[in-house]
Amino acid sequence: MPMSPLPERGSAAWLLLTCLPRFGIKVREHLAGHTDQLTDLLAMNPATLRALGLGPQAVEAVLAWQNQDTDHPILAQAQAIDRQCRELGIAVLGQSHEHFPEALRQIHDAPMVLYALGDTSLLGRDQIGIVGSRNATRAGLDHARRFAAELSRRGLLVSSGLALGIDGAAHAGALDAGFPTLAVIGCGLDRLYPAQHRKLAHRIIDKGLIVSEYPPGTQARAAFFPKRNRIISGLSRGVLVTEAGLKSGSLITARLAMEQGREVFAIPGSVHSPVARGCHQLIKQGASLVETADDVLEELGTWWSMTAPDSVTPVPAGPDMSALGGREIAVFEALGYDPQSTDALSLATGLPADQLMQSLLVLELEGLVNAAPGGYLKIA
Repeated sequence: MPMSPLPERGSAAWLLLTCLPRFGIKVREHLAGHTDQLTDLLAMNPATLRALGLGPQAVEAVLAWQNQDTDHPILAQAQAIDRQCRELGIAVLGQSHEHFPEALRQIHDAPMVLYALGDTSLLGRDQIGIVGSRNATRAGLDHARRFAAELSRRGLLVSSGLALGIDGAAHAGALDAGFPTLAVIGCGLDRLYPAQHRKLAHRIIDKGLIVSEYPPGTQARAAFFPKRNRIISGLSRGVLVTEAGLKSGSLITARLAMEQGREVFAIPGSVHSPVARGCHQLIKQGASLVETADDVLEELGTWWSMTAPDSVTPVPAGPDMSALGGREIAVFEALGYDPQSTDALSLATGLPADQLMQSLLVLELEGLVNAAPGGYLKIA
C-alpha cells in the first residue's frame, strides 16, 4: 500500500496515529490546541513534535512517514492493518472521513478511527442507544424489542453493544420490524463477540452497520467494553436504559451520556427486582422516566416525524423460517431471549416432551436457538 506523505488524504494517516506509541488521550488533547486535526502533526518537524509532547519512538515514526520509509516497523504495522481490512472488506473511517459523525468527533477521548462493516452512511442518522442488563427478565427483553421497533419506525436508528440480554433484543427488535440497526463492539470485526450473537451480527452487517475502534485480530477483553460504551452514547442523541442492576455496565453508558450532554431515559420496574434498581437510581439522578416511545420523542423534541422518514428503507423482517414446519415455528415464537425450561415451553406450546425436543433440535440445526443454563433461548 503506497502511503501518501500528505496526511490529510485517505485513511493511512489515521491508521498510523493509532499505532504511535505513547500517543494517549493526554498527548492528543494537548495537540488539539495546536492543530486543526491530529493528522497535521505528520507534517511537523522533529523539534515541534518533541515540544508538543511526542516521545522519541513516535517522533521517529513520523519522520519515517515523511521519508516514506515503509520498512519502519510502526509504518509496517499500519500497512498490515490496512491490508487486512481490505482483505476482509472492512471500511476504515478516520476522523476526517465524510461518514465519521461530528458528534462523536467532539466527545472526550474520541476514537481516531472506526472500523466498519455494513452501511457506513447510517452513522449520519439520528440515533437512540438502547442498553441494559445481560441477565434481563422476559419483560425487560420485550420492552427492549418493542421500544426498538417503535423508535425505528419513528425515524431513529437504534444503537447498542451486541451483548447478551437487552442489547441483542434491541438489535433484533429493530431488524424484525424491518429497519437497520447499529452495533458497537469491543473487539475486532473479525472476532465477533459473543459467539451466541454471531448470526445476529451477520444480520446487522447485512442490513445495518457494526463498528469498532479496534483493528482486526483484536480479541474481546473486559477493559474494552467500558470504552465501547462511550461510543454508543457519543453516537446517540439519547440513551434508553431498559433494565440494569446497580453494578450494570449500562450505568457506565448512562453516566457517559450525561457527561456528553445526551439525554438519558430509564424504564421503571418492580421495586423488588434487582435489574430495576439501576433504572430507579438513574431516575433519582435526573434521568427521564419513560413508559412509551412517545415519552422518549417528547424529551428529544418534536421534530421527528410520527413515521419513519422517506430515507429510511425497511429491511426484510425477521429470521428466515421458510424451511420450518408449524410445530417448530410455534416453539420458536414461544421462546424469548432469556433461557426457558422445557417444562415451560411444553406448557406454552402444548407439545409433549418428545415432540418439543425434536422441534428444538431442528431449531438448533437452523441456528435459531441455543441451549443455555436453564433451558433454551433465541439467538436470531
